[in-house]
Amino acid sequence: MARQLVEGFITGLHKSPYHGFSVEFSEHKQYNTGESTRNIDWKVFARTDKLFVKQYEEETNLRAHFLIDTSSSMYYPDETNGKVTFSVYAAAALQTVLQSQRDAISLIDFNERIQYQSPIKSTSIHLHQLMLHMSGLLEGTSRNVGTSTAETLHEIAAKVGKRGLIVLFTDMFDRSSNLEEIFSALQHLKHKKHEILVFHVLDSKTEIDFEFENRPYVFIDKESGQELKINPQDVKDSYQKNIKSLIKQVELKCHQLKIDYVPVDINTEFEKVLMSYFVKRKRMKG
Repeated sequence: MARQLVEGFITGLHKSPYHGFSVEFSEHKQYNTGESTRNIDWKVFARTDKLFVKQYEEETNLRAHFLIDTSSSMYYPDETNGKVTFSVYAAAALQTVLQSQRDAISLIDFNERIQYQSPIKSTSIHLHQLMLHMSGLLEGTSRNVGTSTAETLHEIAAKVGKRGLIVLFTDMFDRSSNLEEIFSALQHLKHKKHEILVFHVLDSKTEIDFEFENRPYVFIDKESGQELKINPQDVKDSYQKNIKSLIKQVELKCHQLKIDYVPVDINTEFEKVLMSYFVKRKRMKG
């Protein structure tokens, strides 16, 4: 599915005003006997009965680290494990693009601590291993597991060596770290010369617009298990004021630190995530 997402997006990209983005290769050249068959474009062969090789642009390979928040709040809504599902598919699509460009990728999933950290490699076997791990995240469930974003980011800043791209998927709901602590940790990564792309993943319908029927509900904090019985209409105004203030603070802090901030509604298409990466990559190369 990640491959289909990428192929569909790239096809659309070439038809759009954004066709100037380098998404895979620059041109074709005729295949010469004795060359590696690895980059033969078999689709062109099927159309023309001639062998052509994809000629890739010469560019410095990127090192990209994907960080996925797997705390309990990311498994909301329960019916779909919505936020973590969106994050996994978006990360898988971006990793597919990067691996096709011979870029090195790694995956880290974290909640109260780092749960999994892969090496950073550019091989197709490595990509397959990451896909297998992320498939497991989709099938998992998470109850009463909190987040320690700041601690995790500091640990990653200390571990990750060469300058690269940090791609973070999170809902920014963290009981153990306040925003100042989280952005202090992100600043630590910036100090190490990393570029950062933050996807702020939320279910806009309920987590921003607070669309619930006008009747009593029992709301359960997925990370602490705390329960609260209320009528949503009684708290909607104050809730929306607080969540919009949080989002504004996150956006402002990212802007101050020159971190690319992308608000994401899990009910929208993946194109926004993919385009945000291409814009970021072009800016890094420029």
